[in-house]
Amino acid sequence: MTDNNEANKALIDEATLATPAEAPPEFPPAAPASLSVGVIGNCAFSALVDQRARIVWCCLPRFDGEPVFNALLDNSDNGSAWAIELEDFATAEQEYEHNTAVLRTRLYDSKGQGIEITDFAPRFFSRSRYFRPLSIVRRVRPVAGAPRIRITLEPRFQWGETRPTITRGSNHIRYVGPDTTLRLTTDAPVSHILSRQPFVMARDYHFILGADETLTDGIADTVRHFEQETISYWRTWSKRLAIPFEWQEAVIRAAITLKMSLYEDTGAIVAAMTTSIPEAPGSQRNWDYRYCWLRDAFFVVRALNSLSEVGTMEDYLRWLTNVVVGSRGEHIQPLYGIGLERHLPESIVDFLPGYRGMGPVRVGNQAQEHFQHDVYGNIVLGAAQAFHDHRLLRRAGEAEFPHLEAVGEQAIRVYGTPDAGMWELRTRARVHTSSALMSWAACDRLAKIARAIGKPDRAAYWHGHAARMREEILAKSWSEERQAFAESFGGNELDASILLMVEVGLIEARDPRFISTVDAMEKTLCDGPYMRRYEAADDFGKPETAFNICTFWRIDALAKIGRKAEARQIFETMLAARNPLGLLSEDTHPVTGEMWGNFPQTYSMVGIINAAVRLSAPWDSAI
Repeated sequence: MTDNNEANKALIDEATLATPAEAPPEFPPAAPASLSVGVIGNCAFSALVDQRARIVWCCLPRFDGEPVFNALLDNSDNGSAWAIELEDFATAEQEYEHNTAVLRTRLYDSKGQGIEITDFAPRFFSRSRYFRPLSIVRRVRPVAGAPRIRITLEPRFQWGETRPTITRGSNHIRYVGPDTTLRLTTDAPVSHILSRQPFVMARDYHFILGADETLTDGIADTVRHFEQETISYWRTWSKRLAIPFEWQEAVIRAAITLKMSLYEDTGAIVAAMTTSIPEAPGSQRNWDYRYCWLRDAFFVVRALNSLSEVGTMEDYLRWLTNVVVGSRGEHIQPLYGIGLERHLPESIVDFLPGYRGMGPVRVGNQAQEHFQHDVYGNIVLGAAQAFHDHRLLRRAGEAEFPHLEAVGEQAIRVYGTPDAGMWELRTRARVHTSSALMSWAACDRLAKIARAIGKPDRAAYWHGHAARMREEILAKSWSEERQAFAESFGGNELDASILLMVEVGLIEARDPRFISTVDAMEKTLCDGPYMRRYEAADDFGKPETAFNICTFWRIDALAKIGRKAEARQIFETMLAARNPLGLLSEDTHPVTGEMWGNFPQTYSMVGIINAAVRLSAPWDSAI
């Protein structure tokens, strides 16, 4: 008989499963919610795995889907997770398989008995395309003694509000929801999984949780094949990176994490894989980052390009081209859904308590309604390399240029007008210097592109606009009172985004005005090595935590103005702020050093790459 034979299935009493027997004392309670988690993914979806190999977050069928595991935002008995627990648990070790996205966790009991849990999402080239199924693969093997384990697999649907109907076969369990059915295929005892009955491990066990489909081969052979091919894929991908001499492990881990943030089906790049991790404890600065911000995506593409990884850029340009063509020369939003969705209405899931009980849990993002004028510059910057890079299979040229010019015309129209700014202020509009800067960048890069494709008249047109904007930005954003470039035209407040003036080439790093600006920011925005975004209070008061990408902008600025030793010290501090697996969230608390904000934050991982590339000793200094 096959697993699909309905006569071989028995409907499980939902009430019995919903109220399992009280956990015996030899199995400790779940670890508290934390960002000391690993990420597995395959450019289609991702999952977060805590230090004891408990899967605490996974959205399906995409990054922005509903979580089937939500314990990161509800660590109570009502939350959903997938745990493989060790009786008499004592210690844990966790690491990635070298240069891959395959995660290994080892759990040991007080007697030294232990198990190793391997977690990954399959990704490899097969049948002329990348195979990236919506499947979590787990392999558990005993590494010492005769350990006793308990498996708790409790997916939920509709943000955790709906428990699935469960059916079973001889070697599989189906979790049936209103719109989705998940199937667990395994060679572990199905009865023990359903009843959460502890059992002794005598051999390896294999698990695949994914689509409601029957495997064509045996579970052990399938898992072994998927693991070998996935490891091979990531090692080959990592081997091709042009990494700096110093901090190689940190750079490779950041690059793999950025690659996993790509939604390959459309080319979108998510800002983070979570929603509603507070920017600071109890702050209610809880936002949904599971969408594609054009600003963040540009920085991701630029960082990976610096490592000679252009494949992500090619994928992203597919998505970006659709955004640009779809705008028809009109307003472009600062973010879109990963499937190009324009409407991302913000709502609150009121029955979820939130990370460590710090709600609200938000779905959607109101920023899609904002006018953030830096978006046009970020589009042109993100696309510019495609006109110059001869490695690309399909370089951009005359056919694409008119679409990019339409974006530039929008940059001219909005230049010098108030907007919400790159920090997405919800109740205040100003002529933000960073937005004007990006309008200049759009015109400057369009002039260079026009020259490259042999259009001198258009080059002169765009150069004229860029020259006019540059002169005005330098004059109107300068504050005599602060002896610094301010966050808005005619303003006096400081903002870390001004450091991008050098990053995009508006001004030389050794210009006395820029050096004075860095000095002023260090006195006002910095808490030791860490840097906040701005000094003014916003809709929620003054920021409490440091914004990691701002600290990395500071590192870059210090290196460029000749303070490289200080930049290296701060970079080492940021590397120490990462979690044990080398990942960063959005924010760092300057007092406790704890991570806050959505995770893993692409902006922060970009900063690791940029700083290492900027500060590293050259390869020829050692070889």
